[in-house]
Amino acid sequence: MKLIIGNKAYSSWSLRGWLAAKQSGLPFEEIVVPLYDDAWATRRNEPDLAPSAGKVPTLWDGEIVVWDSLAILEYLDEKSGGTRFWPQDPAARAMARSMAAEMHSGYMPLRREHSMNIRRLYPAHPPSEAVLADIDRIMTLWAQARARYGSDGDFLFGAFGAVDIMFAPVITRFITYSLPVARFAESYMQAVISHPFMQEWIGGAQAEEWVIDRFELDI
Repeated sequence: MKLIIGNKAYSSWSLRGWLAAKQSGLPFEEIVVPLYDDAWATRRNEPDLAPSAGKVPTLWDGEIVVWDSLAILEYLDEKSGGTRFWPQDPAARAMARSMAAEMHSGYMPLRREHSMNIRRLYPAHPPSEAVLADIDRIMTLWAQARARYGSDGDFLFGAFGAVDIMFAPVITRFITYSLPVARFAESYMQAVISHPFMQEWIGGAQAEEWVIDRFELDI
């Protein structure tokens, strides 16, 4: 397999797809393509990216192509035997799938106003009401998952899995922008950031030389 991803410092969906590939335990080749540089308009139409209309991540498994992080996660879950991503308990799995889907389609104010930038740490600044509402919703979901199903581990449903993968870029945003989170969430966030997969990704982001001005704040 080969996984095409964008810049590690900025590409939140690439992070999700890459974490899914790592979680699957299956071998894959990582291909990083710089986003939004002068060659991007041409690069996004090349054969490897054309099926997704230039969206990253894009996963190739022989002649099979999968794009969109959640679709990649589900594909890799099936390919790796269905035991690495979702809780085995049906009630826990239903909640986990709902949370992952909500993350996939929601929280637009948070995503729009606080883009991922793993290399930066900004001082606290009062977020908008819309972002505060997103944070409150996320805190509620995290608290429910931890209380109901997370007692046997450090992650939302105990073991590291699909929902933690989907929320990992949100956690980097909370840290980058010093956003207000509930006290209980701090230990969970630290568990995610300290995970070996996340540490590997963060190291790669720190080593990148690309700077995309639209994702940098002058603070």
